[in-house]
Amino acid sequence: MERTTTAAAVAALLAAAALGLAPHQAQAAPATTAAVTADASSELSFHDIPGSGGITLKGNVFAPSGAVAGAKYPLIVLPTSWGMPQIEYIAQAKKLADSGYVVVSYTSRGFWLSGGQIEVAGPPDVADVSAVIDWALAHTAADADHIGLGGVSYGAGISLLASAHDPRIKAVVAMSGWADLIDSIYSGRTQHLQAAGMLGAAGYLTGRPGPELQSILGDFLGSRLDREQQMIEWGKKRSASEQVDRINANGAAIMLGNAWGDTIFPPNQYARFFERLTGPKRLEFRPGDHATAEATGLLGLPNDTWTNAHRWFDRYLKGERNGVDTEAPVQLKSRSNNGYEGYADWKSVGAAGTEKLALSDSEHLFANVDSGANGGIIFLSSILDQLAQAPPTASIPLLPRAFAAVWQSGRYDEPRRIRGTVELHTTVTPTKGDGTFVAYLYDVGPLGIGKLVSNAPYTFHGKTPGQAFGVDLELFSTAYDVPEGHRLALVIDTVDPLYIEHNPTGAQLTFSSPATDPSYVSVPLREQ
Repeated sequence: MERTTTAAAVAALLAAAALGLAPHQAQAAPATTAAVTADASSELSFHDIPGSGGITLKGNVFAPSGAVAGAKYPLIVLPTSWGMPQIEYIAQAKKLADSGYVVVSYTSRGFWLSGGQIEVAGPPDVADVSAVIDWALAHTAADADHIGLGGVSYGAGISLLASAHDPRIKAVVAMSGWADLIDSIYSGRTQHLQAAGMLGAAGYLTGRPGPELQSILGDFLGSRLDREQQMIEWGKKRSASEQVDRINANGAAIMLGNAWGDTIFPPNQYARFFERLTGPKRLEFRPGDHATAEATGLLGLPNDTWTNAHRWFDRYLKGERNGVDTEAPVQLKSRSNNGYEGYADWKSVGAAGTEKLALSDSEHLFANVDSGANGGIIFLSSILDQLAQAPPTASIPLLPRAFAAVWQSGRYDEPRRIRGTVELHTTVTPTKGDGTFVAYLYDVGPLGIGKLVSNAPYTFHGKTPGQAFGVDLELFSTAYDVPEGHRLALVIDTVDPLYIEHNPTGAQLTFSSPATDPSYVSVPLREQ
């Protein structure tokens, strides 16, 4: 008990120091530690909030600036990200409170000092959101008719799921989250090793994984194919895409934001989910990796993502006519420039035309050797791309052809503005029944150095050795400008540190282009 109280006090003092605050005793709802006053207009207090199932969630409340006794104010609830404590959103919560919101943030169950075990956005987490809303309505000046929900990463996933179950939620901002958990970390039937490993390690370091999570994580990383269907069903229960009809019925205004290079929750699954929403909606994609687009905003610095999040809440919780609902619903920032492009919907992205690159030459690979082509390192590679336009590279002429299949276009006499989802269609003949390959699209300069445009893994099981089969694979969606004088290259190999591969010893793969079913890469383009 002493340890818990001390930790909470330290958290309060750290938050106060970060904001330049002075201690102040709370006068409204009871708090576990002393409240602090941000300035004459807003007040922060720390609380024990009853969660679902009798657990306690550690939370904080920012009262709205200039609050009038007896008045009600829109409520925004912010569940924390995976592994983050309750002070994660403190800078943004203060800004929202200063503009007239009651803001409640809490540490998600199973992490830090909140009770319970990590459920990975399971039913208890969804029920926690409703419990926090109930508490806020009873203990703050929150208005029951104007409730919003938001968060980054884990908080985004929980927010989307909660909007399917609690009709009181009128607006959601889900940043760097997921709508389809399976398509995020098991796309192409391939385990995303670094993503799952990082999440698992962070969970053990900052929280208490429940027995179900421990079992699922062990089965996933251990490649337990006999448990594959159970893992998929577990993931579906935690995917808002499986509950989109309920979300649409409840009618919350949904804003989604993600990064092109998100190595935990790639953008494709968000785009597909966005297309299925029928209420007010907005989709934003920017350069970067997981949660990097929102990171500076969490520090209180100017940030496009958070600025638009505030505009979204202002429009749908306060009714302000700020124009966010009249802008093009899809807003994209290319990895190659700083401007935004607006589209009416996701289908319009890349709709100006597609370029098909024929993969006419047959290529034969020996598996289990890394050719040097890969998707980089989780977080680091896409952050370098975001900050310095320096994605992972490979020398295309020097890739060993025994371990890497390579097809190249001719040099372009004008730029190619790739927008959307590149698709690969090919025919594979394996020597073993199981296998994995990874496809990469590169922008190749005059010296043969390829910059990674996109990639995606593909795994198969139970195929007949020596028998060809067709493959259709979506690479991760992107917005990338190929300069004049460059060419595109498709590279396929069988090993990438980002993923778990399933190539038996001695396995070989042949990629061919039958006359009756030619192989190609389809590249969606924006108008020149």
